[in-house]
Amino acid sequence: MSDRSLRGMRLGAQSMETESGVEPAPRQRVEYRCEDGERVFVTFAAEADIPPVWISKTGKEALLVDGEKPDTSNDKPVRTHWDMLLERRSIEELEQILQDRLTLLRERRGERTSA
Repeated sequence: MSDRSLRGMRLGAQSMETESGVEPAPRQRVEYRCEDGERVFVTFAAEADIPPVWISKTGKEALLVDGEKPDTSNDKPVRTHWDMLLERRSIEELEQILQDRLTLLRERRGERTSA
């Protein structure tokens, strides 16, 4: 008869302990807002450092409500490929290289060059 006492029980899949007397860790709910007005709520631990910017589920950047704006003044300006190219070559050199490459391409295709 004792074998039947566990019948229908999911052993190992379910804890036999109860949650009575267990207190969850203190938390805080923080609100962020996107530029278009979308509100994002995030729950953090009470002692956690709150980031000033959060990326919402839609991929937009949301700023902390009643928080300071993040300081972006020390960010370097973005260097594009064009900027790096201009550091190595002048416009005249680039125009000459372009004409040389176009001439070579036209010769490969069998086109006449008018130069």
